[in-house]
Amino acid sequence: MLWRHGQTAWNVERRFQGTTDVDLTETGRAQAKRSARLLATLGPHAIISSDLRRTRDTAAELAAVTGLDVTHDEGLRETYAGEWQGLTHDEIMARFGEQYAAWKRGEAVRRGGGELETEVADRAAPLVERAAEKLPPGGVLVVVSHGGTIRTTIGRLLGLPAPSWEALGGLSNCAWSVLGQGVRGWRLLEHNAGSLPEPVIGDDV
Repeated sequence: MLWRHGQTAWNVERRFQGTTDVDLTETGRAQAKRSARLLATLGPHAIISSDLRRTRDTAAELAAVTGLDVTHDEGLRETYAGEWQGLTHDEIMARFGEQYAAWKRGEAVRRGGGELETEVADRAAPLVERAAEKLPPGGVLVVVSHGGTIRTTIGRLLGLPAPSWEALGGLSNCAWSVLGQGVRGWRLLEHNAGSLPEPVIGDDV
């Protein structure tokens, strides 16, 4: 399960955060508390988190209700976006319009001179896989990270070509995506969810 952090002031202002260490708002803390109570009922076995404050504080809410320790790793940080960081979307489009448009077309772009999406996946996806390998059969891993990092990690784990990762769409604050192992590898079971998973009843199981 990949869980995005709660709301920050820069989320509200539509500023690109990247690796800037921005705190949760009071709304963000309330979102984390609510989501943590739901996720705790799934009986997670392990929690790993980005080391930035917005994810650390979100993960701490789940740790508080489960008694689990949290492993923090900078490999789960958001995409480093250089000159884009701290700018609003309107400012990015005004100053880096062609670069922004190329990124939206699915081209490999170092936004603001920062990381490629594939480089984010290179550092984050292996961390998730290694942590998942340590779980007992049927175990639940909660990965607390950032919207962009979660999207690229899901894309890599599913084996999708990088230009198509944008098709996965974003995650709301404190929403999560659920992946499971199928006979042919990872499967995306839920995306941008805010309620507990329901069993899938049908032919495709």
